[in-house]
Amino acid sequence: MNEDQTNPGTPTCDAMRDAGSWNPAWDPLAELDAQWVEKFFGMATHPIRKGILDPKTFELIAIAVDASCTHLYAPGVRRHIRKALELGVTVEEILAVLQLTSILGIHSMALGAPILIEEAKKLADEGPVAGTY
Repeated sequence: MNEDQTNPGTPTCDAMRDAGSWNPAWDPLAELDAQWVEKFFGMATHPIRKGILDPKTFELIAIAVDASCTHLYAPGVRRHIRKALELGVTVEEILAVLQLTSILGIHSMALGAPILIEEAKKLADEGPVAGTY
């Protein structure tokens, strides 16, 4: 086998790192098995990369996943709320997603609501964040 066959690279993971959407907690996984992580994120990002879901819908789902009581990943909730607001999703629509997500546990609402208030204010005060995607 040549090197290209044994080390095919990690374009999906590299793009996530470049976009600032890579979680450093995934570094040990990538170190142990970079190709497995690449395939996992290739699968996870397929709907948005292929245009199957529009960006607003993707962000709303990402908010629900990150705010769910089984995940509670505040940096992701913040990033996806901010992007959703920038895409024109209303505070009311995001709140509805957080309310639906709270069916899994009230902690989803306690995590997401303050972030929604903070990020909506930041967007109004500071404008969009450059390079979020």
